[in-house]
Amino acid sequence: MTQTPITNEQLASWSEAFNASTARQVACLALSKADIKDVTYVAKASFTMQQKFSIDIPTLEVTNQQASGRCWLFAATNVLREKIANDLNLEQFELSQSYLAFWDKFERANYFLESIIDTADLPTSDRTVAFILTTGVHDGGQWDMFANIVEKYGVVPKSVYGETFQSCHTNNMNHILNRNLKACAVKLRSMVADGASEADIQQAKSDMLGKIYAFLCSCYTEPPKTFDFEYVDKDKQYHIDRGLTAKSFSEKYLGGFLKQIVSIIHAPTVDKPYGQTFEVKLLNNVVGGKPVKHLNLSMDDFKAAIIRQLEAGKVVWFGSDVGKFGEREKGVWDDQCFNAELLTGLDLQLSKADALDYWFSAMNHAMVITGVNLVDGKPNRWKIENSWGDKNGEKGYYVCSDTWFDEYVFQAAVEREYLGELAALAEKKAVVLDPWDPMGTLAD
Repeated sequence: MTQTPITNEQLASWSEAFNASTARQVACLALSKADIKDVTYVAKASFTMQQKFSIDIPTLEVTNQQASGRCWLFAATNVLREKIANDLNLEQFELSQSYLAFWDKFERANYFLESIIDTADLPTSDRTVAFILTTGVHDGGQWDMFANIVEKYGVVPKSVYGETFQSCHTNNMNHILNRNLKACAVKLRSMVADGASEADIQQAKSDMLGKIYAFLCSCYTEPPKTFDFEYVDKDKQYHIDRGLTAKSFSEKYLGGFLKQIVSIIHAPTVDKPYGQTFEVKLLNNVVGGKPVKHLNLSMDDFKAAIIRQLEAGKVVWFGSDVGKFGEREKGVWDDQCFNAELLTGLDLQLSKADALDYWFSAMNHAMVITGVNLVDGKPNRWKIENSWGDKNGEKGYYVCSDTWFDEYVFQAAVEREYLGELAALAEKKAVVLDPWDPMGTLAD
């Protein structure tokens, strides 16, 4: 098709239309000294976003990931801590996100280097190689990646392995780590090109990982090999469990809980039929770990499983796109609370499928669903425990509308029993998607 340039006649026509439009002139005034999100906010619609829910699970105080992209780890540990706190009669408790982040960073560095070796015969302009290089190692993740770390390294209380400045402010640490990994990639690819033996390549990789381990220890401190677990319960009784390792703590206080979890997604695109499982190539953090696997469900089935788990008094880890239709101070996500089309005059309609296919929306943040309001058995709003501290929303708890949920919630981790007969579908052989598929985006 022949390309058509913009003409002076068109510019004159559009200018005349703009200057003749009262709506465009009012919009110009409104946008001159205000954020477009504030100008498009619909106060009347927000009145229905009340923090009142027919199912409202009592939970511990919200956490704060600070200046890091560890939401998936915070959300996951917030799920696990409820089980431990309930079993031990605790009113305050937190698991160490830094411990998990340390091992995730270290394992992901190894995964990166192995991916570089596996693709060393391809040019750096190859799309897969470019994907590996541009993705690198960062803070984000998904549920199965969390499970892989806990399965291999266990988990520890936050009182045993707390925060450092670097664990809370990861940008510069990640920058340095990724620069190092790029330098390592250059060396490893050169070794492959020069015909180095596999043993020599693996030895070079081992030397690289040794330096990365030391760097991460400098940033986080070295993870504990053994520790004592001390706590005071709600009855003010002191307890101590001596000589634990992270693995033994996990086995004792979590048991086989993680093995009961299934990652479900709602991806209504043509290439992903409901009832099918999917994996994303190169989406993982632990070499040899469990593949990141998703069961795609219709929104009705997706919600039903989540509601059954909430009805059983258990919170739910989930992933969504929080960059759309959010009011952070009030703690609201609702597509009805904003009307940008009216102000801008632009066509802004996109279906969820189109938003995925055209790269407008995908999961980018993980949180915990702790409640839902059901009217005649149907949800109209959901209660959310975030990890952005307690300054916004209702002491850090947020609310989203059911219409927002439909459009911008993509993933949840539910216990197998609440899937009912759909649980069997999770065992189906997975279709492997390209590394850059939207379902491979990471929550941070």
